[in-house]
Amino acid sequence: MSNRTFTMIKPDATQKGYTGAILDQMIKAGFSIKAMKWTRLTPEQAGLFYDIHRERPFYQELVDFMSSGPIVAAVLEKENAVADFRTLIGATNPAQAAEGTIRKLFAASVGENAVHGSDSDENAAIEADFFFSKLERF
Repeated sequence: MSNRTFTMIKPDATQKGYTGAILDQMIKAGFSIKAMKWTRLTPEQAGLFYDIHRERPFYQELVDFMSSGPIVAAVLEKENAVADFRTLIGATNPAQAAEGTIRKLFAASVGENAVHGSDSDENAAIEADFFFSKLERF
C-alpha cells in the first residue's frame, strides 16, 4: 500500500471556479500536496491518459471533455491515500455520492464529475508518472 495517490480537478470544475474550494477539501481531509500543476490536455494526451477505456463507448466523449479546458493535476500524500481519497471524492454519480463528498458538492453529472481519483496504488503511480517527473515531486 502506498501513501500517495493521483488526482485531477477536471475541466468542468476548473471552469466553474471550484479549484480552490476542492483543494481546500483535500487539505482539510489531511492530504498534503506533493506535486501540482495547472495545464490543459490535448486530445492526444487525454487519449493516452484514458487509453485503458479505448474500447468503451464513452471513450471519445471522455477524451473530448478532458481536453475541453484546463485541469489541475496533483499528487497527494496521506496514510492509506488511495482508499481515503476515493471516500473523500464520493461516487462517480454525484446523485449517489455521500453528503459532504467532493462530487456531491461540486459535480454536475456522471460525465462532469469534477475530479478524478486513482483507483489503485499501481494506477496512482502510473498516472502520476504521466504528469510529473521525479524532479517535480516533493
